[in-house]
Amino acid sequence: MTPPAQYARIFANHPWYYGDQHYGIAVGPSRAAGMALSLGVPFSLHTDAGVTPPGCLHSMWCAVNRVTPKGRVLGEGEKITAEQALHAVTLGSAYLLGLDDQLGSILPGEWADFTILDQSRWTWIPRKSATWWSGAPSWRVRSTRAQERRS
Repeated sequence: MTPPAQYARIFANHPWYYGDQHYGIAVGPSRAAGMALSLGVPFSLHTDAGVTPPGCLHSMWCAVNRVTPKGRVLGEGEKITAEQALHAVTLGSAYLLGLDDQLGSILPGEWADFTILDQSRWTWIPRKSATWWSGAPSWRVRSTRAQERRS
């Protein structure tokens, strides 16, 4: 597949890591809430790894909540749903790479790389329970004796 001509790669962690500074110093409160991109084009989320820690679950949380460490919500109208955030880090990212026929979803013939979470994907922030790589389990949480007794 060919990547689209127009797309957005959204640095969703920005409000969490830099929102308070931009709100109070860099651009002021009147512009801080308008920094996120409009979602009228295909998009993915990124962490700007090296600048902020990598982690899709945290990026998803940031895109859904758009909150700063001081509790300010920046761009209430620019929040996305949990479903949109999940799409952005899976099939949306694959589409922007032109690889949506190979990855980004769990379908026969596609790469089977995915993570199993310990709770609902809509509960923030879940922990990983298992990871599958190339169609086979590659990592699992070891159960504790307490978890085994509850089973």
